[in-house]
Amino acid sequence: MIPYEFFLMSGFLAVLVITSVLRAFLGRTSPDRLVAADTINTLTVAILVLLGAAYENIMYIDVAIVYAMLSFVTTLFVSKHLEGGK
Repeated sequence: MIPYEFFLMSGFLAVLVITSVLRAFLGRTSPDRLVAADTINTLTVAILVLLGAAYENIMYIDVAIVYAMLSFVTTLFVSKHLEGGK
């Protein structure tokens, strides 16, 4: 049985993801959208870690670590592209 705190935190994180998605669509500049996308990725990692703790399954934590690394590298590449550098 999963404690109700996990459902409460999942709902809170879902509201934050929806807010970030709205910011990604309504952002005026490309860096605003990039920050919103990075925030969504960070919240996704937090949700995966929360699921891993709730279901006591280490696989969610492993996926969250790999997803965080790929998200970080992707954010670096996109920000470098927006900057106009090589």
